[in-house]
Amino acid sequence: MTKQQLLDIDELANYLKLRRQTIYNWLHQKKISGIKIGGVWRFNKKDVDDWLKTKYHRTIETKGQRQ
Repeated sequence: MTKQQLLDIDELANYLKLRRQTIYNWLHQKKISGIKIGGVWRFNKKDVDDWLKTKYHRTIETKGQRQ
């Protein structure tokens, strides 16, 4: 079993170079998922990285379609 790295909201905001409020907005809009443990949001870093990869590919495909 692989060890999961969980990030709290501050760590995730720092990792993505975003404001905490943006992360809360994304949670509310269901753009990103997390789990609340003891009243604190936690995010699996691998899941976040996988999510980012899907966004990256979509951007590349979109740019290619505009030409």
